[in-house]
Amino acid sequence: MKISLCLLTWNELEGCKIDVPKLPLNSFDQVFAMDGGSKDGTIDYLKTQGIKVYIQQKAGYNNAYIEAFQKCTSDALIIFHPKGSVNPEHTLRFRELFEQGYDLIVASRIINGSKNEEDDNILKPRKWFVMGLGFVAALLWRREGNYINDVLHGFRGMTKKAFFAITPLNSGLSIDLEMVTRSYKSHFKRLEFPVQEEERLDGESHFKAFPTGKKLLKYLWFEIGRK
Repeated sequence: MKISLCLLTWNELEGCKIDVPKLPLNSFDQVFAMDGGSKDGTIDYLKTQGIKVYIQQKAGYNNAYIEAFQKCTSDALIIFHPKGSVNPEHTLRFRELFEQGYDLIVASRIINGSKNEEDDNILKPRKWFVMGLGFVAALLWRREGNYINDVLHGFRGMTKKAFFAITPLNSGLSIDLEMVTRSYKSHFKRLEFPVQEEERLDGESHFKAFPTGKKLLKYLWFEIGRK
């Protein structure tokens, strides 16, 4: 089975400097980056590391995934966000699971054996929100197979055939959640495995909690009526 690795970047120079040297690049049939228009030197750095960089043609998080899967020349694609927060060697875990027949594989920060960056805090608003979304999505659409808890972690992989079968929306930022809900609806085989997440070492999240949460809840309402 051929597997590609895509680095999803947008002004992640420091994260790339930490993660790229640790990535087992030779273990994949294709390696490339999909960049959202970095201005901090990310693109030049990736090129010096021998990684082909595609500039995203249409803005938006969903479109970053769509364009990445369009560039994928393999049977499956792993999406990795180089932020310096998750061990890049976990990318090696996907091949065996894909070869076992899974269509969607998520690196989870929530299940047993994992760690979330908020776990040391008393209040865990982001983690609890993700868990809530996961519960609602499973309640509405899961009828068999594995439950996906970490519906928003962008570190994940999917077969190319399954990705385009879910007909992802070409706007918005719902794609991580959408891949899970549509996999439930399509009865695709899915699984998550635990990873340990630390705080990102540089910069801030591109997704502000309140506006992002509002858009995701709006997406869930849309998905209820979507055929």
